[in-house]
Amino acid sequence: MRWSQALIPTLKETPADAVAASHILLTRAGLIRQLGAGAYTYLPLGLRVLRKASQIIREEMDRAGAQELLMPALSPVELWKESGRHANMGGILMELKLSGDRHYVLGPTHEEVVTDIARDLINSYKQMPITLYQIQTKFRDEPRPRFGILRTREFLMKDAYSFGSDLAQLNTAYDAMYEAYCRIFDRCGLPYAAVEAESGPIGGDSSHEFMVPCSVGEDSLIQCGACGYAANRERAEIGKPGQAVPQDHSAPAHQKVHTPGVRTIEELSKFLKVKTSATAKLLVFMADDKAVAVLIRGDHEANEAKVRRAFGASTLEPADAQQIIKATGAPIGFLGPIAIKIPFAVDHSVAAMATVVVGGNEEDVHFTGVIPGRDFALDRVLDLRNAEQGDPCPRCAGTLSVAQGIEIGHVFKLGTKYSKAMGANFLDDQGQSHNSIMGCYGIGVNRILAAAVETGHDDNGIIWPLAIAPYDVLVVPLQVTNALVMADAALLEERLTDAGFDVLLDDRDLRPGVKFKDADLIGVPLRVVISERGLKEGTLEVKWRHEKEAKTVPLQGGADAIAGMMREARAAHAAKCETRQVIRKSGHSSTN
Repeated sequence: MRWSQALIPTLKETPADAVAASHILLTRAGLIRQLGAGAYTYLPLGLRVLRKASQIIREEMDRAGAQELLMPALSPVELWKESGRHANMGGILMELKLSGDRHYVLGPTHEEVVTDIARDLINSYKQMPITLYQIQTKFRDEPRPRFGILRTREFLMKDAYSFGSDLAQLNTAYDAMYEAYCRIFDRCGLPYAAVEAESGPIGGDSSHEFMVPCSVGEDSLIQCGACGYAANRERAEIGKPGQAVPQDHSAPAHQKVHTPGVRTIEELSKFLKVKTSATAKLLVFMADDKAVAVLIRGDHEANEAKVRRAFGASTLEPADAQQIIKATGAPIGFLGPIAIKIPFAVDHSVAAMATVVVGGNEEDVHFTGVIPGRDFALDRVLDLRNAEQGDPCPRCAGTLSVAQGIEIGHVFKLGTKYSKAMGANFLDDQGQSHNSIMGCYGIGVNRILAAAVETGHDDNGIIWPLAIAPYDVLVVPLQVTNALVMADAALLEERLTDAGFDVLLDDRDLRPGVKFKDADLIGVPLRVVISERGLKEGTLEVKWRHEKEAKTVPLQGGADAIAGMMREARAAHAAKCETRQVIRKSGHSSTN
């Protein structure tokens, strides 16, 4: 491809609304263009990267035994009502009304559609196990699209769904997809971590998330450097506190303190001149429409996924003011655990405190000197809060670290959540009917691009991993008006293309500095410069994008030398991927 004939609209200036490095550089390098909030056009360079990532995904999904199909983006709203998700997808469903008063949904994911296929076409144990996948556009009414293509309303996803006749088949499919994902992200050159995760609105009872550490990531990555434990914020467990502070149950009774207008933990801490860690807050939730409460330390944040599991609830949401007063008789800001009448649980960190300051369950009142276990029950003490930097690891004696991360993939064990709701059944070898046992597995293809740029760039532009770069080699003739220079450049392009490499030839009549800046910006892995001086000296200048210094190779046989460099780089990357797979399978590490 000749640059002069390509649509590569590079920009010198940073887009005004761009914050994330990937948003800035993908826009400046001419890979994407925003059409509206959360909607992007992938220009030719961007589409090339997207297709290369998709091809790696296809190869590894096929290798894992999955079969590709393509389901429609439009699905009847009745399917979503059947599964029960129409009412609880959190407002992200994009619904539309078509002619004949027919209501449809633009698919945010395809569990309902694929389950409909399974109940019609997969009805015998002899047809299972089977895994189906597609690479398809998804639509979600994201309320806050931001960070370029990291959070959008329209995006490309690889979604796969497994159907099995028993748990053994589900586990086999899950493991195969997990390994396939590791190979995909290895091949794409991403520094990912596989972490324990919550299933969220998808449902299911077991899942892992694949995350790339990144400062603009909207997920939190919790890890232990000692044992390799890793989980996302929603799922991360916390080890029990060390030696608890001794509690003296014979100490004087707790004291009632008048705290006029003091409703927040910060206000309480300032008013009583105590640390926020010396206080506790009672939070009320509606768990399956029933009021429950949790008591956590004032400086901690409740983890709603843990709270939901603590009470065995399918749904959980914070109670509003009216629900709180109805359930407890106490006003917001003064809730406490003493004589509380609704089910409640206590976080480990509160149970381990010698004394604590809590709400008095009446306006403008708090209690000091409250002793856990004496003044309120410790019948249900659980891990109920978000993990924080330095918390004890739940698996070993180490401590947890917290970093931001981008979710690029997620695998779930769904069980019978959808097959039971929608009647996707099969007959066993005795003619008995059972619900199919399902798994689902998603990859955000767009996010592979964003994650690659977030983790691979410098002040000058993008540094693409070799496997997904839009072009492998950029040939840069410096004097395009010199027929000999252009002839050699064209010959080099032809020979490298014939050798199986993607080549971009920068035939623009521009100053060398401008060409080099654009070369660094778009991030092609290997740059080859042909100049009048080089022709006289019989050399070509070659430079890897990730290296500072250029070097020369002989002009004679230059195409073969450059092809050899590319093959060596590919072989080294493949060997690195194989090593990671060996380490992973040996159980020495859960992260990359």
